[in-house]
Amino acid sequence: MIKTTELLAKKSHPTETALEPASLPAYFAATPGWTQDGARIVKTFQFKNYYETLAFINAIAYVIHAEDHHPELVVTYNRCAIKFDTHTANGGKGGISENDFICAAKVDAIYQQSFS
Repeated sequence: MIKTTELLAKKSHPTETALEPASLPAYFAATPGWTQDGARIVKTFQFKNYYETLAFINAIAYVIHAEDHHPELVVTYNRCAIKFDTHTANGGKGGISENDFICAAKVDAIYQQSFS
């Protein structure tokens, strides 16, 4: 079983390898609230207002940049949906890699520390 602490200790790295579908449940167990949407993982975070939403985006910006793994962000007044996938996986067709879960765990940690 994969633990959240293991993901938090890892660093994303260049990869072309997508995770096998059979391994995904263990990764989702370590990152509660994230779901699969095709070839990506997605989670929506709730906030009190637009200011908190933007503060969250600014808080995760450093981690996303340091991991060199950039998600799609959908920002509204009091929500931010984050969508991670690995564009280089499956020969450039995209897919879910461990990098997606590493970053998901780090984004969750920021949310839990500052916004929950």
